[in-house]
Amino acid sequence: MSPELISILVLVVVFVIATTRSVNMGALAFAAAFGVGTLVADLDADGIFAGFPGDLFVVLVGVTYLFAIARANGTTDWLVHAAVRLVRGRVALIPWVMFALTGALTAIGAVSPAAVAIVAPIALSFATRYSISPLLMGTMVVHGAQAGGFSPISIYGSIVNGIVEREKLPGSEIGLFLASLVANLLIAAALFAVLGGRKLWARGAVAPEDGGVPGKGGTGSTGTGADANAGTGAGTGGTAPAAVAVRPDQETGGAEGTGIRLTPARIATLAALVALVVAVLGFDLDAGLTAVTLAVVLSTAWPDDSRRAVGEIAWSTVLLICGVLTYVGVLEEMGTITWAGEGVGGIGVPLLAAVLLCYIGAIVSAFASSVGIMGALIPLAVPFLAQGEIGAVGMVAALAVSATVVDVSPFSTNGALVLAAAPDVDRDRFFRQLMIYGGIVVAAVPVLAWLVLVVPGFG
Repeated sequence: MSPELISILVLVVVFVIATTRSVNMGALAFAAAFGVGTLVADLDADGIFAGFPGDLFVVLVGVTYLFAIARANGTTDWLVHAAVRLVRGRVALIPWVMFALTGALTAIGAVSPAAVAIVAPIALSFATRYSISPLLMGTMVVHGAQAGGFSPISIYGSIVNGIVEREKLPGSEIGLFLASLVANLLIAAALFAVLGGRKLWARGAVAPEDGGVPGKGGTGSTGTGADANAGTGAGTGGTAPAAVAVRPDQETGGAEGTGIRLTPARIATLAALVALVVAVLGFDLDAGLTAVTLAVVLSTAWPDDSRRAVGEIAWSTVLLICGVLTYVGVLEEMGTITWAGEGVGGIGVPLLAAVLLCYIGAIVSAFASSVGIMGALIPLAVPFLAQGEIGAVGMVAALAVSATVVDVSPFSTNGALVLAAAPDVDRDRFFRQLMIYGGIVVAAVPVLAWLVLVVPGFG
C-alpha cells in the first residue's frame, strides 16, 4: 500500500473515531499527524509542525478574544439594536445585509477570512438575540464573502486571473466574477428559504428596543420561527433564548423593553472594531495580531469587563481546527494532494477528468487554502484544456466555485471563524451542522458547476 493511500485511510479513521466516540477531532488529528508523519512520511517534528496554521490560530484567538470583550461590556448588544433600527425592524433583512456587507468587503480587496472575521461575530450575536438560525446567519456571511471574492480587483480574482495568464489560458475576469457571484447568491437564497427565512418575513417588523423579550413584537419564543431554530443549535437546546436581562447601564423603556446607551467602554470598543477594519483593509495588517492588540488595550483599560474574556475564547474550536490542518499539512508535505491530482489529470476522458478535478478542489479546499488548491489544480488541467475539448473559461470558473463555496466547512478558515464566533450555542452540535452542510456542498456543488460551466464548453 502506498504512503499516500495510507495517509488518506488514516484521515478516514480520524473522522470515524471523532464521530462515534465524541473525541475532539483536533486532538486525534495531532496524534495522526505524529504517527503518519513519523512512521510513514519520515518527517521530524519540524516537518510535522510545518503544517501548523499559526496565522489561523492567532486569528481565531484574537477575534474571539476581542468580541468576547465586546459581548461582556454590551457593545454587541448596542450593534444589534443599531442594525434593527437600520432596517426599520425588519429582522429578515439582516442576513442579507450581512451577505452584502461581506461581499462588498471582499469585492474591494479584503481577504475573505478577514471580512468574515469582522462581520461574523456581529451577525451571530444578532442571530442569538433574535432567535435566527445560527447556521443560516453564519453561512450567509461566508457565502457573501465568496460572492464578492472573485471581482477583478479582489485578492482571489487577481490571483486566479494571474495563474490563468501565466499558464497562457483564455480567461474572462467578468465571467469568473459573475460565476462566483451567481452561484453564492443562489445558494444563499436556498438557505434563506430552508433555514427559516420565510418565517422571518412572516414576523414583520419588530421594535428595536424590545431586547428579544418574548411577546414583545414577536422576537421571543412565540412566533419567531422555532422551526428555524430546530436542529440549528441556537442556545443549548435548539429553542429560542429567554428574555434578556436589563443591564445596570441600560435605560428602561417601560412596557416596550430596554434601550442600550453608549458608555465609555462601549465607545472604546466600537473604536477598536473600526480600527480593526481600517488596519486590515486599509493597511493590510494581520487580522489576528491586530485583534489581540486591541483586546489587550481594552482589557488594560477596563479589566472588570474583560476578566472572563480569555476563558470565552473558543479553545475547543482552536484545537479542532489547528489539529486537522496540521494533519492536512502532513498530507501536503508527503505529496498526497499532488498524487491525487496527478492521478486524475492522467485520465484520458477530458469531461470525466474535469469533474474529478472539481471534486478534488472542493474536498481539499474544505480543509486547506482555497487559492492554494486552485493554484495547483489549474496547471494540472492545462494538458486536457490544450486539447480543445474543454472550454478554459468555464473550467477555471468551475474550479473557482468548487474550491471556494466549501469554505463553509468548519475545517476551513471561514467556517472555523463562524464556529468560533457563535455565542451561546452548543458548539458540538453547531460543528456537526456545519460539517453536514459542508459535506452537502462538497457533494453537490462541483457536479452542478461542471454541468453549468464545463459541459457547455464556455471559453
